[in-house]
Formats: sequence, structure tokens, C-alpha cells
Amino acid sequence: MSANPSFCSNELEIVEGSILGNHYKVEAFLREGGFGIVAKCRDTKTNRAVAIKVNKTRPDILQHAKLEIFILEQLRRLDPDAANIVQWNGFFHDGERVCLKFELLNQCLWDYIRNRKNQGLPISEVRPILGQLTNALSHLGSVGIVHADLKPGNIMVVNCHESPIKVKLIDFGLACPASAVMPGDRVGTVGYSAPEVMLGLPYNEANDIQYNTIQFYLYSTFKKTTGYESLETRYIKLTRLDDLEQVMMFRRGPENGQRLFVSLIKQMLALDAHQRITPSEVLRHPFFNPKSSPCIDMSAERPQNPVVFQHPSNLKCKRSQKINCSFQDSVEFTQQVFRKAQGCMLSEAKKSARERVRERKK
Repeated sequence: MSANPSFCSNELEIVEGSILGNHYKVEAFLREGGFGIVAKCRDTKTNRAVAIKVNKTRPDILQHAKLEIFILEQLRRLDPDAANIVQWNGFFHDGERVCLKFELLNQCLWDYIRNRKNQGLPISEVRPILGQLTNALSHLGSVGIVHADLKPGNIMVVNCHESPIKVKLIDFGLACPASAVMPGDRVGTVGYSAPEVMLGLPYNEANDIQYNTIQFYLYSTFKKTTGYESLETRYIKLTRLDDLEQVMMFRRGPENGQRLFVSLIKQMLALDAHQRITPSEVLRHPFFNPKSSPCIDMSAERPQNPVVFQHPSNLKCKRSQKINCSFQDSVEFTQQVFRKAQGCMLSEAKKSARERVRERKK
């Protein structure tokens, strides 16, 4: 995610050069959302650059901040590097604002793809990205956490100049315990949700119209995400996911693992949730098999910065450190609290959408 030094947050009254928490100097702004902003800051005590998420002071956003702190506390049991998740370094208060400290990463996956002039990524880069993302989801599952907002903007490249590419999952603002998830919940960006969440309908094998609608929608989302879309593809009529192999051949030429990649995508997008491949099963798919994909043969000589997938059961968990929230003596998170917070978020989103429509009519 590229820094934007010219941006300023009027609502938060933060500009370039502002000091947060007494010794974090704002150098640039990385992203903005309904929650507030994420800024690149310089710790004046250590001279290290960090990323700080500054939350607005509205009651509903403060509630979300509490929920996020709870989730991040659970994630302390994981090694952030081995689990491919962003490292959280605690929180502090800047007046009434709650600020979360994270390690500073390079850029989001969207920016990484845009820097390639939206030509998409080769299989040799898709493989480690997909593997590490799956690894992150597998680790989250091992501690009972659902991210709930998985999208390219929340996948960060650690260093775009390193090879092989290393990515980490960020933004746990909508994450929640798996026990709090209700079937059909619409949280996060709908376009990246499961088919049953997007359409609110159970898969019916006899309903050909529904099947074709979902297939078309999933394919469209895939094209936008991977960049496999260009002027030339208009001459190729695609009626099924299997045709993606032809698109890749047409756009990039033959690459090792294309057919296996399409096979994996089909299993990940299975319309029947019970038939859908799980994160732990993804890494056992032939797409990641060294015999069929020699470019990631882990038995061969490793590069200087190897990408290693470590199963959650093999991790030595860090001891969870108890957090003391000065704005709440005892933070108890229940399913009711999560659903209430999610309801507030959806209500705010609908309200904003209605306001934008009214503005357009004016």
C-alpha cells in the first residue's frame, strides 16, 4: 500500500507531522476507512518506522476497536512470521482515540498488481502468494478466528523487491470468533464472499439459472482480482471455469501448473459449501506438489529468503499477554456483542450508501 504524504484527516485532525501518543510522528498516510486512518509513523524514541491505525472516537467505532483488540490478543498465540499475519505491537491512547501499532509492510496486493500494469501475476508468483494466504487462514482456524474481510487490499507484500514473494494478512477489524459466525452473515466485501453469502441462497443442483449466475459472477471476480482481463479476451467466450486455462495460455503462454491451478480454483469455488476444499486441504493439492511444480521444490537448495509453510500444530505458541484496557475494566466478548457490532457496521454502510444516492440526485 503506497504512502500518501499529501493526505490529511480533517475529522481526526491529523496531518503530516502530527505527534501521536507523545512520540509517534506522522510521516504519511497509508489508508483511510470508516474506522479512521492508518498512518506511517516514526517512533522518535527508536527511530523505527511503524504503521499505526488511528480509530475515530464515535461510540460504535470504539466498540469495533475493542473487538479488534480482543481478536489481536488471541492471535498473540501465533508466530506472525510463520503464520503470515501482520505483527501487532499493542495499543495506546492519543486523547480519546485508540491507536493500534503494527509492523510496517510494503504494499497491498492490489498495488503490487497495478505496478505490473495490471498484467496479472505468473504462476510462479501466484503459487507462493496463495500458499501463504492459505497458511494464514489455516493458522487463524487453529485458534478459532475468522478474518471475515479477505480481499487483495488486506493482503500485504512484505517487501516487493524480495524473491520469493512474502505476504501477510492484515486488518482484523471485522474478524470474530468462529463460534460467533452465523450462516449467511454478510460481513466485509460481498464480492469476495462465498456464493451462499453473495446470493443468500443454498446451492440447488437442479437450478441451472442460479448455477450459471454464480459461475459467471465468480469468474468475473477472478478476472478482476488476478488481472486476467484485457482487450484480447473479448474474442474468447468463456462458459465455465475450465476455460480459464485457455485464457492463461493466451495471455502468458504455457506455464507450469496452469491446469492444476484451475483445478484448485474449481474446488475453492465449489457451490456446495460441504464440498468446498478447506485451507488445510489446499496445501496438499497437487498444485503445491514439488513433483508437479518443481519451481517450489522445498527439498532443493533454498533461496536466501525462503518461504516456509508451517502447520499450526507444529508451532510453539507464544504466551498470551493480558491486556489492560483503560477504557473498559473488563472486556467480555460474546456472540451477542459481535453480532451487535456487525449490525452497527452494516447499518452505517447502508446509511452512507443512501447519502451518496441523495447527493447524486442533487
